[in-house]
Amino acid sequence: MRQNRAARVGDEIQKIISQLLLTEIKDPRVPMMTSVLEVRMSSDLTHANVYLSVYGSEKEKQDCMAAMERASGFIRTQVAKRIKLRVAPELHFKLDESIQKGMELMDLIDRTMKEDRARGGSDV
Repeated sequence: MRQNRAARVGDEIQKIISQLLLTEIKDPRVPMMTSVLEVRMSSDLTHANVYLSVYGSEKEKQDCMAAMERASGFIRTQVAKRIKLRVAPELHFKLDESIQKGMELMDLIDRTMKEDRARGGSDV
C-alpha cells in the first residue's frame, strides 16, 4: 500500500471512477474500452487529474472526453459519497496516449527489424 495520503486517495478515486464507468455511466459517447489509468491528487486533496485511456478513433476519444467532462459533477458527487473527505476534489479529465504511443513504437521496432532481416542484417 502506498504511504502518501494523496496517492492513497488517488488510488481509491481511481477504483470508484472505474466502477462508475462500468456500472452507472450510460453515455453512448463513452466506449467500453475506456480505462482509468491513474489519478494524481494535489497535496491538499482538492484537485484530481484523472488520466483516461480510450481505445478508438480521434473523434471517439474527443467525444468520450466531452462526455466525461459533462458527467464530472455526477462522478464528483459519487466520489464524495463513497470517500469521507473534507472537500470533494475537483476532477480534471486528461487523455493519456501512452499506451497508443507504446504500440506505435513497438510496430516501428518490428518493421525496422523485418527490414533489417530482409537486407541481410544479423539479429541482435
